[in-house]
Amino acid sequence: MARRAAGGAPLSARAAAASPPPPRSPFRAPSPCPLLPLLLLLGAARAGALEIQRRFPSPTPTNNFALDGAAGTVYLAAVNRLYQLSGANLSLEAEAAVGPVADSPLCHAPQLPQASCEHPRRLTDNYNKILQLDPGQGLVVVCGSIYQGFCQLRRRGNISAVAVRFPPAAPPAEPVTVFPSMLNVAANHPNASTVGLVLPPAAGTGGSRLLVGATYTGYGSAFFPRNRSLEDHRFENTPEIAIRSLDARGDLAKLFTFDLNPSDDNILKIKQGAKEQHKLGFVRAFLHPPDPPPGAPSYAYLALNSEARAGDKESQARSLLARICLPRGAGGDAKKLTESYIQLGLQCAGGAGRGDLYSRLVSVFPARELLFAVFERPQGSPAARATPAALCAFRFADVQAAIRAARNACFVEPAPDVVAVLDSVVQGTGPACERKRNIQLQPEQLDCGAAHLQHPLSILQPLKATPVFRAPGLSSVAVATVSNYTVVFLGTVSGRLLKINLNESMQVVSRRVVTVAYGEPVHHVMQFDPADPGYLYLMTSHQMARVKVAACAVHATCGDCVGAADAYCGWCALETRCTLQQDCANSDQPHFWTSASEGPGRCPTMTVLPAEIDVHQEYPGMILQISGSLPSLSGMEMACDYGNDIRTVARVPGPAFGHQIAYCNLLPRAQFPPFPPQQDHVIVEMSVRVNGRHIVRANFTIYDCGRVGQVYPHAACTSCLSAQWPCFWCTQQHACVSNQSRCEASPNPTSPQDCPQILPSALAPVPTGSSQSIPVRLANAAFQGAALECSFGPEEIFEAMWVNESTVHCNQVVLHTTQKSQVFPLSLQLKGQPARYLDSPTPMTVEVYNCAMGSPDCSQCLGREDLGHLCVWSDGCRLRGPLQALLGTCPAPEIRAIEPLSGPLDGGTLLTIRGRNLGRRLSDVAHGVWIGSVACEPLADRYTVSEEIVCATGPAPGAFSDVVTVNASKEGKSRERFSYVLPLVQFLEPDKGPKAGGTRITIHGSDLHVGSELQVLVNDTEPCAELVRTDTSITCTVPEGTLPAPVSVCVRFEHRGCVRSNLTFHYMQNPVITAISPRRSPVSGGRTITVAGERFHMVQNVSMAVHHIGREPTLCKVLNSTLITCPSPGALSNASAPVDFFINGRAYADEVAVAEELLDPEEARRGGRFRLDYLPDPQFSTAKREKWIKHHPGEPLTLVIHKEQDSLGLQSHEYRIKIGQVACDIQIVSDRVIHCSVNESLGTAEGQLPITIQVGNFNQTIATLQLGGSETAIIVSIVICSVLLLLSVVALFVFCTKSRRAERYWQKTLLQMEEMESQIREEIRKGFAELQTDMTDLTKELNRSQGIPFLEYKHFVTRTFFPKTLNSQGSSPVQETHPLLGEWKIPESCRPNMEEGISLFSSLLNNKHFLIVFVHALEQQKDFAVRDRCSLASLLTIALHGKLEYYTGIMKELLVDLIDASAAKNPKLMLRRTESVVEKMLTNWMSICMYSCLRETVGEPFFLLLCAIKQQINKGSIDAITGKARYTLNEEWLLRENIEAKPRNLNVSFQGCGMDSLSVRAMDTDTLTQVKEKILEAFCKNVPYSQWPRAEDVDLEWFASSTQSYILRDLDDTSVVEDGRKKLNTLAHYKIPEGASLAMSLTDKKDNTLGRVKDLDTEKYFHLVLPTDELAEPKKSHRQSHRKKVLPEIYLTRLLSTKGTLQKFLDDLFKAILSIQEDKPPLAVKYFFDFLEEQAEKRGISDPDTLHIWKTNSLPLRFWVNILKNPQFVFDIDKTDHIDACLSVIAQAFIDACSISDLQLGKDSPTNKLLYAKEIPEYRKIVQRYYKQIHDMTPLSEQEMNAHLAEESRKYQNEFNTNVAMAEIYKYAKRYRPQIMTALEANPTARRTQLQHKFEQVVALMEDNIYECYSEA
Repeated sequence: MARRAAGGAPLSARAAAASPPPPRSPFRAPSPCPLLPLLLLLGAARAGALEIQRRFPSPTPTNNFALDGAAGTVYLAAVNRLYQLSGANLSLEAEAAVGPVADSPLCHAPQLPQASCEHPRRLTDNYNKILQLDPGQGLVVVCGSIYQGFCQLRRRGNISAVAVRFPPAAPPAEPVTVFPSMLNVAANHPNASTVGLVLPPAAGTGGSRLLVGATYTGYGSAFFPRNRSLEDHRFENTPEIAIRSLDARGDLAKLFTFDLNPSDDNILKIKQGAKEQHKLGFVRAFLHPPDPPPGAPSYAYLALNSEARAGDKESQARSLLARICLPRGAGGDAKKLTESYIQLGLQCAGGAGRGDLYSRLVSVFPARELLFAVFERPQGSPAARATPAALCAFRFADVQAAIRAARNACFVEPAPDVVAVLDSVVQGTGPACERKRNIQLQPEQLDCGAAHLQHPLSILQPLKATPVFRAPGLSSVAVATVSNYTVVFLGTVSGRLLKINLNESMQVVSRRVVTVAYGEPVHHVMQFDPADPGYLYLMTSHQMARVKVAACAVHATCGDCVGAADAYCGWCALETRCTLQQDCANSDQPHFWTSASEGPGRCPTMTVLPAEIDVHQEYPGMILQISGSLPSLSGMEMACDYGNDIRTVARVPGPAFGHQIAYCNLLPRAQFPPFPPQQDHVIVEMSVRVNGRHIVRANFTIYDCGRVGQVYPHAACTSCLSAQWPCFWCTQQHACVSNQSRCEASPNPTSPQDCPQILPSALAPVPTGSSQSIPVRLANAAFQGAALECSFGPEEIFEAMWVNESTVHCNQVVLHTTQKSQVFPLSLQLKGQPARYLDSPTPMTVEVYNCAMGSPDCSQCLGREDLGHLCVWSDGCRLRGPLQALLGTCPAPEIRAIEPLSGPLDGGTLLTIRGRNLGRRLSDVAHGVWIGSVACEPLADRYTVSEEIVCATGPAPGAFSDVVTVNASKEGKSRERFSYVLPLVQFLEPDKGPKAGGTRITIHGSDLHVGSELQVLVNDTEPCAELVRTDTSITCTVPEGTLPAPVSVCVRFEHRGCVRSNLTFHYMQNPVITAISPRRSPVSGGRTITVAGERFHMVQNVSMAVHHIGREPTLCKVLNSTLITCPSPGALSNASAPVDFFINGRAYADEVAVAEELLDPEEARRGGRFRLDYLPDPQFSTAKREKWIKHHPGEPLTLVIHKEQDSLGLQSHEYRIKIGQVACDIQIVSDRVIHCSVNESLGTAEGQLPITIQVGNFNQTIATLQLGGSETAIIVSIVICSVLLLLSVVALFVFCTKSRRAERYWQKTLLQMEEMESQIREEIRKGFAELQTDMTDLTKELNRSQGIPFLEYKHFVTRTFFPKTLNSQGSSPVQETHPLLGEWKIPESCRPNMEEGISLFSSLLNNKHFLIVFVHALEQQKDFAVRDRCSLASLLTIALHGKLEYYTGIMKELLVDLIDASAAKNPKLMLRRTESVVEKMLTNWMSICMYSCLRETVGEPFFLLLCAIKQQINKGSIDAITGKARYTLNEEWLLRENIEAKPRNLNVSFQGCGMDSLSVRAMDTDTLTQVKEKILEAFCKNVPYSQWPRAEDVDLEWFASSTQSYILRDLDDTSVVEDGRKKLNTLAHYKIPEGASLAMSLTDKKDNTLGRVKDLDTEKYFHLVLPTDELAEPKKSHRQSHRKKVLPEIYLTRLLSTKGTLQKFLDDLFKAILSIQEDKPPLAVKYFFDFLEEQAEKRGISDPDTLHIWKTNSLPLRFWVNILKNPQFVFDIDKTDHIDACLSVIAQAFIDACSISDLQLGKDSPTNKLLYAKEIPEYRKIVQRYYKQIHDMTPLSEQEMNAHLAEESRKYQNEFNTNVAMAEIYKYAKRYRPQIMTALEANPTARRTQLQHKFEQVVALMEDNIYECYSEA
């Protein structure tokens, strides 16, 4: 079949410019004409009628394709490429490269060796012009635009091989003289059209021939190169139309020559002077009929356009159809081409005159009797914007008749207005027709002319047709005839395929559309698969597609299938599916297959008789009436199927069609389906099963009258007689039956009105517990005198007494309620038969009320009178007595709250007033609510008695504020004031946006927060959505606009008028996306897709999503008004998928898609889509596929990387190659090989560096670079070995010496053992006694669970994140104000610039790419210390605290990098320390996420443990200077002396902390400072420590007698001196007795002479022990003489005593930390542990120990140990150094519990580890159980975790000043600015999104400000 170059210029005014390759700009169709009658048919359109079965993407633009039906092959020609594809699945079988080549349009083809060329040849793309199959010779004819239109003959079955070399090479072949005319076959320009057609061999001649039509491209044409050359090598050689020899088996010297002998060239060439008037653009060449019977004529047709002349307004394009005769049969004469050539115009026009003319031919398709053609309007005509394309059909019989009539009019009876001779043709005969005398034209001469008749001819009157169908942007057509329908397939310029079904009258009955390749025009030739017409092949600009002509399987029912009116689809009755006819068995026989033309009325249906079945009655069987299109069922295996595998036999008596009767047995009674609860019938679905398939279905009903009474017990009779079944009521049996004979002979009602029933009457409310008699009226009481009972519920039964035949009294009814009011239903039942009720169709009820319930105040109580409740207020709400009057009035209204606190002057604000006694009823306050002097009108429907009034404020004359007054007989006033203010609106920004809506605008003004309701209306009607308002601004989302125009924006408060302002928002034309490139992505995503278009300056945000297979959408960046870049989303599989863009939150819909609503509304609703082809990720390897590459440092390194063949078309800048962290510069990139080199030296620290290639999101490590050493390394090794040998000798000598010394020491120690033994026994006995008594004492004394002094969240965060800012004591003396919690202190002069800079910097930090590059860049700096890393991490946490979801995502990305780095070395070491930014970020993240758990679960046991430690330490002596104590957990802090200490109970008075006097317990060895601290603790134990007075700030006075008192100090004149050191005064020193009276008072003058006791110089002072006492070798013998000589180790038993005392508290704490509460599961822990497991799985780490270590390092060691060691992070307490030491031991025990390594303990192990050795195994089990519980929790989705994080952000928003954090982060950015810029430049994503420029902007704004401003501040 014929071909044309893609987008040939003469054929389409859409042609591109003349420079190859032509740019592809998708066509944008204007909106369609709304008046088209075809729109009426759109209602039934549904998707799914077409199915794209296979696609083949081409990297270069496609040109032509050809089908080989016999071989099942598709040949595809594209620019520079030829492909051979399998027909079934379009998989690649062979390919060939045919360009680009060095060429010049001014040079002859290089196959002419004799022709030289002086013009420069340039690399030129080869556009395919002809691709034709010649099956007879086994050839594929391929002609391209290079070498003046040169052709090749390639092998059928292997397109990559050339079958016949032409011109033939040198010997052995005979030399052939080649002329230019044999080479210049096709058009030599990309945009010039060419069509070709292989003609069958003429009888008696050798081979095939090639018909070629080619647009003239020589001198004077639009295609000739614009230069001074007049050379035109194509002028004499290339005719417009020619028939050329294609006999490859004959004489090659004649190949491609014009067919006949040289004197009779078989060509049609227009004269040079006439070429301007006859610019021919060829559309298609075809044979018709394609396979004529022997002897019948066959013609070659050419469809073409004669283009309009440039500059001539009257000139229009003409669509032409030219016909050429082919020789008939064996005796046929071969004619010259021009002899039989005749052309006639084709005109496609509506009835509306010239304006409705479609004059330009786009595509044609020959059917059997009709020629279908798509035409378009001339460009620029007014109508072209409405429906610029139409489909017309012409009859071939009319063409034949017109040709015969024309020849008759030329030669027999001349008629000059009918036909003319084409005198512009070189080979023509003459200028005019003339009558041939005495000649009778034969039919063959009428059809084909003759040599003696004038030729060629042109028929002057065009053949006319009316459009069958109109639509915008049609580009191609293919037609099939199916049943009584004509099915037309139409391609469009936007990449869609439309299918319309035409009936016999050529009217459209249905249409479907499918998108093949959005934005890629469909090529004008489409062909059906010759082997299977159920498939259509078509081509878009970059794809080949195989489309199934119908997807019938989408229709599940016959109605859907036949109703879709798809000619291909019909209902296969016995297979119960929608199929193509050939897919249905026996479909050629009637009634097996129902076609669309028969209509849905012919679908099989069934009626069941009887349709209703009584469950108690026997039925012989069921009759089935089956109608519709079904074959005769007689003799087939049939059954009635009731579901659940229940079937009965069915039979058909005899053959019948249309209406068939079948019989089947009813399903057995035992298998009746159960009745649904509360239902008296069940519907059964039954189907007829034929040959195992359910071919038709129907329902019938089984009913049971006996269930009616059970379903409706209180209206049994009424329901029975009104049921839809034939039921009867038996009065005596009180039963509903289906057989009246079962009733006893008493009169029975026949209608619902005759039933005995209660007549409801209204009853006054009854107080609870009172006795009442209730009358009940009856109707139709047929059983007067029968014993009845009144039932008010199952437990409330009372006797009923008959008064007369229609009245019954319920006597002495006593009902109780504990509710404010309760309604009891009243029903009458037969006594002794509780389930038998009298009918009460309308239920009768009794209301019982309880005054004591539900009325907490006077107004609510007295207000109940309106409800009929007789209540009175008297110390509460009570029942009013029978003689009691309604007492007094209620107290004055009490207003507790009003909301809102302000409103606009115009009023209308809904003011809510809450309180007590706000009136008994609305009338009490109807005119009693005032704001100052302005009335507020209460709303009746919003009034709640006594508790709440909602009123609408009235207008105020001016701004004021006043209290709200409520007057309900007495007056009450609010504490808060309501303010009337005047809101002002100033301006809005941005003031323009797309008419699709979604623009987020901000309206600025003042007092915009007032009132209860705010509206922003656009164009006075459409509300602006998602309102967010503050005092000075309103932000909202603009709705969709109808037209691009300015519209007013109105701000309305309280539904009043607009606030006066002239706000205007300009709706602009929507942004338009014209193209995306590239259109291929690796399946991992991340490839930068450039989106081109217009008007992107209005885009605020844009995202890209891929349908079906896409992962999460990606966020795009707007570069400028015409470019957007998007990273392609990752995909789940390799496939082609539609792409959607969301601009400003709105799905982008192309204007073309809107216009194409004409094609299919549903497709248009789905939006216009581009497609993205996902291909497998590229695969790389080293040159020799080795995994290790050795490299010597210092030598240059060049890598050669092999790339597997792929179709991604990646550019060099899209590859990133890294060796370790060093980038490898890419030098060369080709299809298969990449060369890169490293210029800098590689660090030798690691020794091994991975070689990684990154493309988008895809990373592949292809090998490892092994850095080898040099000769220096060998020398160094030798030196090191020598030194080690020498050291070994020295060590051996030292060891021998030490051994002898140790032996002597051991002998000396043995002598002391005996003396020690008795002392140890005594000490252990004492320790054991302490151990027994202390537990009970401590539990008794410790009562600190109330009032735990938690720090506020903000202080917890600052202390945890920035621990170094605390003072040396570990807690602050007063509650510090961290800089992050205060104001940003900068001078006002610097503020605007710096705020803008910080704002821009904040947006950069919120960009994932920037932040990750920023962190990595800083971490690579050697002087960026660990302290800096931790500080940066904490500042980032504060800065991003409001966006924890984003923060978590960043943390995870950085963690993945860390895990990658650790996995390559030793994975078990990961997260062990905090040496990187991400590790500190993780610490902070855990702190934030675990704060709730810490506060709610762990806080109390932890605080109790701290109190227990402190109390236990205070029970014994504590050395004030060394800090060592008798009781401790830490060996280093143990007081290794036996100092006797006695307790003293002191009566202390102190005016502070809320108490006057207390008894305080102290030890007589305590210094006075220690006593003061104990007194302060006793008085202030329920006050946070930061608010305590300090010991230095108070004086302690002892009243020794009524006259004597002493100020007690640590040092004074009475202090004792020992060994030259002053001893601190103690209670024993002052001889203060038990029960002494002391007074403590705040000192006026602070005594700072001593400072803190523990800081005193130990050379001058001591407390309990001298420093020398603890030395191993004491020098003072006189000290030893009066002290017992004891080894200090014997006091270690005190550690055990302390441990035993604290054990319970420690167990409680560990249990709280390591347990999961059902109501508060640790979501963050679960989420993070799952993340760790996922990462381990990805890297193949299956060792459970590694995972355990990771979890331990991330939660217990990272968070809990930090908290255990630093309680001052959580509580406002005093953490002493001694408590710190004890907590270290506990923390060590916790660390050991979480460890998995075995504890190797012995006698030399430190006591800190030995102390809890016995408990550690138990604790470990708890840890492992905790980890397992976390593992077994339900996994969290990303959405759940994000919601949890968002809640955490919201809970603590505005706690920190993020500007301060940003400014601090900026200091790091400034410090490392060059390195960050380098990193940003090196990152392709950052470079593409211009992050470096944005960073420069930040620096520019901050540069000269930050340091000056901070110095000023």
